Amino acid sequence: MLDADLLTQLRTLLSDLPVRLSLVQDLSRHEKEEELSGMLSDIASASPHVEHIRSGHTSAVPRFELHRDGNPTGISFRGIPGGHEFTSLVLALLNAAGKGKLPDAGIQARIARLQGPVQLSTYVSLSCTNCPEVVQALNAMALFHADFRHEMVEGDLVIEEVQALGLQGVPAVVRDGTLLHSGKAELAGLLETLEAALGSAPAEVATVAEFDVVVVGGGPAGSAAAIYSARKGLRTALVAGRIGGQVKDTKGIENLISVPYTEGPALAADLQKHLSAYDVTILENRTVEEVVNGALKEIRLKGGEILRAPALIVATGAQWRQLGVPGEKEHIGRGVAFCPHCDGPFYKGKPVAVVGGGNSGVEAAIDLAGICSHVTLFEFADTMRADQVLIDKLRSLPNTTVHVGARTTKVVGDGTKVSALEWEDRATGEAKVTALEGVFVQIGLSPQSALVKDLVEVNRVGEIVIDEKCRTSTPGIYAAGDVTTVPWKQIVISMGEGAKAALAAFEDRMRAG
Repeated sequence: MLDADLLTQLRTLLSDLPVRLSLVQDLSRHEKEEELSGMLSDIASASPHVEHIRSGHTSAVPRFELHRDGNPTGISFRGIPGGHEFTSLVLALLNAAGKGKLPDAGIQARIARLQGPVQLSTYVSLSCTNCPEVVQALNAMALFHADFRHEMVEGDLVIEEVQALGLQGVPAVVRDGTLLHSGKAELAGLLETLEAALGSAPAEVATVAEFDVVVVGGGPAGSAAAIYSARKGLRTALVAGRIGGQVKDTKGIENLISVPYTEGPALAADLQKHLSAYDVTILENRTVEEVVNGALKEIRLKGGEILRAPALIVATGAQWRQLGVPGEKEHIGRGVAFCPHCDGPFYKGKPVAVVGGGNSGVEAAIDLAGICSHVTLFEFADTMRADQVLIDKLRSLPNTTVHVGARTTKVVGDGTKVSALEWEDRATGEAKVTALEGVFVQIGLSPQSALVKDLVEVNRVGEIVIDEKCRTSTPGIYAAGDVTTVPWKQIVISMGEGAKAALAAFEDRMRAG
């Protein structure tokens, strides 16, 4: 049963729906059948526009479908969508009624062009924090395709089915008995996966739009660049896979000046809110396929959209290089971290590991040793690659241990926290385990500059070379944030760099007359 406070919230959310929604429940003899019935009845009681009815069909486990005005939406739930998945159910109701955040027209058109039929099941755990985003994205897609069916499946209720499919992690998206996707993902990535797997009808006509400035990247640098451009009265478009970028994956942020504490998702939402306060065309869930240089830069997006502008600001950021071992991806933000400055304080008094023996890894280990109970550094090579002064400093600290010739093989945890790191002594081949609570991966950053690396100067590691005003070597192309040569990859620095890039683009526009 839903508590009184939650019912009050539902009454507000569902009070003014323009359609009739039906929660159509199958008949099941499962022990949790009444739990689902109670949940659906409570939801229906919160709105005159929602009803709970029986389908007459049977199911081995509790199951229901969402119908709109008497017709299936393609959205169904097999299991009890409680925990984190309750949000997925509520959002499905709102989206089916045309409310809540929905894909824009360009993404809707791409979804509609997928070759059907599309029949997907997403296996979830109700304690999984990454699962709802996948479920919600695929549910939204079902609303914009004539032959798209998506079902959330509670894995704990169908253990034999999960084992038969060979699933070892959630969320797991399955099509025709084959794993299509596993792990964290957003709508843009899932749509591209489906386009690759199913095929897509070509766009009838390419959509072309012209702007004064196009910003590529939706993180702190890109958001700042778009806001500053709009404040100067320029027609501005922002293209991004997601607003917030990597910030969205950051657990705690304590070094954004004037904000004592926030979390990545909250900051990403604030960026979106701030952008929405200005006349910025936000093209989210997009991937740029190509940039063509000229007096007007042509930015070609996957799906056929084309943007043109005399000024392009590249704020695509950088990705921390990952280990690529089991357990790493599942624990990012929950024991696996990449920035000791940002996330180190969360491990005060706890044992942690640093993977990587270059300058950044050794510096991270030295910093963390000041706040953590113990720091173990793992380096794959037979010697550390850091400057000797740093190595000497690390070895002088009493609460540090160094393992060279160590190959990391697995991050051990339960999905909510890390408990150990498995590794191999490369000299002996012996498998070992070190108990700890955090793993800081320090094997380098990979700037996401591929989009323009043939158009502008980049350094040996791929960072875009910029001047003091964020200009690149190519007139009309600017760059800001972690994708550039600017030192210290920090949120507050990226925001300032984004503002600088926008002001430089405006200054150059004014000088050009």
